[in-house]
Amino acid sequence: MEQDVIIIGGSYAGMAAALQLARARRRVLVVDAGERRNRAARHSHGFLSRDGDDPAQIALEARRQLHAYPTVSVIAARATAVSGERDRFFVECADGAHHPGRRVIFATGVRDHLPAIEGMAERWGRHIFHCPYCHGYELNQGRIGVIGSGAMSIHQAELLTEWGEVTFLPNDALALDPDTRERLIQRGANIETTGITRIVNDADVELADGRVLTFSGLFVAPRVEPASNLPVALGCALEETPMGTQVETDASKETSVSGAFACGDVALVPHSVSLAVADGAMAGAQVHRSLVWPG
Repeated sequence: MEQDVIIIGGSYAGMAAALQLARARRRVLVVDAGERRNRAARHSHGFLSRDGDDPAQIALEARRQLHAYPTVSVIAARATAVSGERDRFFVECADGAHHPGRRVIFATGVRDHLPAIEGMAERWGRHIFHCPYCHGYELNQGRIGVIGSGAMSIHQAELLTEWGEVTFLPNDALALDPDTRERLIQRGANIETTGITRIVNDADVELADGRVLTFSGLFVAPRVEPASNLPVALGCALEETPMGTQVETDASKETSVSGAFACGDVALVPHSVSLAVADGAMAGAQVHRSLVWPG
C-alpha cells in the first residue's frame, strides 16, 4: 500500500513528525532500526513534563500513543535504500520489502566520533556527556572535566563554568593561544595540559604522569556525522556545522531533494530530546502542507 509519508528513524524526532501527520489522518509508515542515540543514558533532562525520566520509557510511551492512530504503521526494520522522486519514492528494507510513499522524512540521527581515549566509549551517556543543559545540573556544582576534541571544546569549557568547577584538558587535540587561555581563566576554568592515559572508575582521568584527577562528570564535544548514508545516496546535500556534518534543509525542513525532508539531530544543531521533538513536529506539519499544496 502506498503511504503518504515514510519516516526513516523512529526515535523522538521521527515519532514527533509521525504524530502531526497521524492527526491529519495521513497514511504514515515509520521504519525504525531501534538505535536511539541516547540509548546508553539512564535519564533524560530538560524535556518539559518528562524531566529526569528514563529516555527509553519516553520513547515507549510515544510509540504507544502513535499506535492509537489507525493510519500509522511502525515496523522494526532497517531501511537499506531510498529511491525515486517526489510523489514516487520507494524505501527498501533489509528483509527485502519495498514500500512506496509520496514523501520521505529522514530522522536517522547522527553518529558520535569520540576521542580515542581508553575508557571513554563505555562511559558515554552515563558519566561522560556532551550537553550541559541535559546533564550539568545533576553534577551538583562539583568538579567537571572538559576533554578537548576540537574548537567547540573551548566553548563547552567556558559554558560549563555555570555548572561547577571546570578543568579543561586539551589532551593535544588543540593548541591554546594566549587569548584563549586568558579567556578560560577569566571564566574560572583550570587548565591541565598533561595528556590523558585513560578514564577509570566513574569519571576519573588518569594522566600520562600518573596523577589521577577525580571529577563528578566529564564532558566532550564529539564530532558528528549522519548515522545513515541514505540521505546522501538519494542526493541530499550536506552542510558543515560547528559540531560536524548534517543534512542540509530549508526553513520547511525539506532537503535539496524535492519531497525528501529531514529532522532531528541529523538536520539540527544543537542536540537534545526536546529540540528533536520540536524539530520533528515542525517537519511533520511542513510535510503535511506539502501534500495539501503540492505546488
